[in-house]
Amino acid sequence: MSQYVSRLGSSRAAPRIRFPGTFAGHRKPRRVAMLSVHTSPLHQPGTGDAGGMNVYIVELARRLAAIGIEVEIFTRATTGGLPPTVELAPGVLVRHVDAGPYEGLAKEELPAQLCAFTHGVMQAWAGQRPGYYDLVHSHYWLSGQVGWLAAQRWGVPLVHAMHTMAKVKNAALAEGDTPEPAARVIGETQIVHASDRLIANTAGEADELIRFYDADPASVAVVHPGVNLERFRPGDGRAAARARLGLPQDALIPLFAGRIQPLKAPDVLLRAVAVLLERDPALRSRIVVPVVGGPSGSGLAKPEVLQKLAARLGVADVVRFHPPVGQEQLADWFRAASVLVMPSYSESFGLVAIEAQATGTPVIAAEVGGLPVAVRDGVSGFLIPGHDPEAYARALGRFAENAELAGRMGAAAAAHAQSFGWDTAALATADVYTAAMYDHRRRARSHHG
Repeated sequence: MSQYVSRLGSSRAAPRIRFPGTFAGHRKPRRVAMLSVHTSPLHQPGTGDAGGMNVYIVELARRLAAIGIEVEIFTRATTGGLPPTVELAPGVLVRHVDAGPYEGLAKEELPAQLCAFTHGVMQAWAGQRPGYYDLVHSHYWLSGQVGWLAAQRWGVPLVHAMHTMAKVKNAALAEGDTPEPAARVIGETQIVHASDRLIANTAGEADELIRFYDADPASVAVVHPGVNLERFRPGDGRAAARARLGLPQDALIPLFAGRIQPLKAPDVLLRAVAVLLERDPALRSRIVVPVVGGPSGSGLAKPEVLQKLAARLGVADVVRFHPPVGQEQLADWFRAASVLVMPSYSESFGLVAIEAQATGTPVIAAEVGGLPVAVRDGVSGFLIPGHDPEAYARALGRFAENAELAGRMGAAAAAHAQSFGWDTAALATADVYTAAMYDHRRRARSHHG
């Protein structure tokens, strides 16, 4: 964690970050209740509301179990007939909680099901011996509301990870996107003040927690998410990946991979490609633009909007739409690409950027949220201030003009990604847990004393 923290640079309201060893000799938790109300760790990332957070929870839970911390993940059952529990990995159990209808429940409708979800969590706990869970780790504000109650009821500490924040999203809305509701802002504010520890992905996110939500700097810890470096690696290279995916060997391939919604701004890539082709019509015969992902969130209202935009811009012939793919195939898409393009309006971290770089592919990304930590500007890719398609077209033009650039930056990208392993993230998270338990016990003693 120390190498993580040192790279983060200063922050205006820099949180106090405890380093491993601060709580050496103190007991780490034996078993953690992890809450993920709105997205199941068993779901396919890139579909519906499943994305980077699913990957985060699965990978973190696996690595925590590997260092002796059992994890039970509570998630909402989204189809009938699911077994009540599924072993995801040794030491990692997924518990399906019945809360609301299985199908067709939008994320916006979930707050009404939190009472039922909490009831399911409490029922599972009631069947165990006292002290079964040492700590609650909730992900996203919906889970935080349940975690707040569970931690109080069980007399254990609450550790919370926001992943995204309403106030931050509302401050950087994409055109035509819907603002986050006031109920979410209130819910997040309550969680910030109820949590023993808040885990932020970057120093920038820690700063936002303090600035927007008045979080206590001493309760905020920065832990970078990791990447599965066994899965996301250069492998047998770009040429082999292109052959497997049926892509032309000599093409410029700027890739978009993620949920199709205004927040992720795939439209910016299409507009940039239109600008590029207007300037250099000869490029049309050697450019392929894959868009890998499905409509999500506010993008579900108009699932065809991107296809229609491609046609209107006159780039439909070079854009290829692909449904979301599994992690192994996603790694191949990254390998095959000349560059990954992430023009998001808001990213708490941007795990996809690290995954792409780990396969040896550079990234063009918006200079927002955690992306300046994920991408080394000018080394492993380019950071673009704002969302002007012209600026993205200029960056893409550099790859079009210089055939060597993707390879050179790709090698630097793969080296950069090596410092983002999940083992490091899990050890740092375990340290946060230990600190939260230590503080919680100390407060309990002083309260009773």
